[in-house]
Amino acid sequence: MSNLKADPTMPLQFVYTYQDFVTDVRRSSGNSPGMASPLAKFDTTIQAGWRDRMERGLFRYHLGDLQTRILPGSHGYVAQLNIQRGVERRKPQEILSIQQDFDARQFNFNRINPEEIIFEMIKDTERGTAFHGNGPVHQPCRMVVLVNVSPLEFGHCLFVPNPSCCLPQVLTRSAIQVGIESVLLSSDPGFRVGFNSLGAFASVNHLHLHGYYLDHELKIESMPVKPLAPEKGFYRLLDFPAGFLFYTESEEVEKVARAVCEVTDFLVDGNIAHNLFLSRGCLPCDRIPDEKNLSSRKGVRIAVWPRISCFGAKEESAFNVALCELAGHLPFKSKKDYELTTEKDVVDIIHRYLLPEREFHRLEQQLTCHLMDS
Repeated sequence: MSNLKADPTMPLQFVYTYQDFVTDVRRSSGNSPGMASPLAKFDTTIQAGWRDRMERGLFRYHLGDLQTRILPGSHGYVAQLNIQRGVERRKPQEILSIQQDFDARQFNFNRINPEEIIFEMIKDTERGTAFHGNGPVHQPCRMVVLVNVSPLEFGHCLFVPNPSCCLPQVLTRSAIQVGIESVLLSSDPGFRVGFNSLGAFASVNHLHLHGYYLDHELKIESMPVKPLAPEKGFYRLLDFPAGFLFYTESEEVEKVARAVCEVTDFLVDGNIAHNLFLSRGCLPCDRIPDEKNLSSRKGVRIAVWPRISCFGAKEESAFNVALCELAGHLPFKSKKDYELTTEKDVVDIIHRYLLPEREFHRLEQQLTCHLMDS
């Protein structure tokens, strides 16, 4: 079982093994919280630490219950009003390239208040044998979990792989693997993890992933898919917005993390911006699952959206198109936009950031061949 280790000179450590993965998660019907109970130790640790930092005034603003509505339409967009995040968050860094080098002169996570750190995630590979197929065991990285001081939702944290390594905002296999494992450690189907590349609204060029709770079902959890390289867990999403999907359960985490990294490395090499969103989800299928399987959240869905790069300070007035917006979660910056924006408006905004259809299909063929040959 996972355990916490305290050292007065070091941040709290959350130690876990694959045996701590929660495999019996289910979601209740409709836009409501899941049925997992009680919360896993991972959830209680993050949530208690996050609340503690909020009460101690370490955030840029107090985040209460956000005004939320489901936009009418087939996509089921979850709209939330979060004016303070739009006003109070730190100004994004100027990004000029998807492969931009880390710059120690810019803000980075080595400069934060140490009290913002909730814990360090450490995988104990000595307690139990990890699933790793026939290949060598890949050691996951040390992951520092800290509060996002400009939260978009409850429990909004940042997962930073060994900050002292000063890695730029380019995914590594270890970071992807720990991101997947974080979702598997949670018993709450509303816990999400995501990543914005440079050129895809990443605001800090220091490798990090986002994690937060959203107690509303998103279409990405059960969206139908087309198999592309199913032996690698690789599929294409069959609904808007156009993107790719990986799926894994606890036994295949390392294998799928490797395949995801092969795709993101390919995108970085091709200077293609991208967003990732990790969530509990249904088994991949070319149709919406039947009622029996629709509530199952045994595994993790990893959506990958290649998209048009966006550099400079330009931002949408209603919302930015980044990891949560592509997944169907829309944090609005103004009450007017929150109240008046329709599903068609959302689709029109998001569509402007997606690759042209011909370019997307060419990329689909390239990635499928790339994975099949690896």
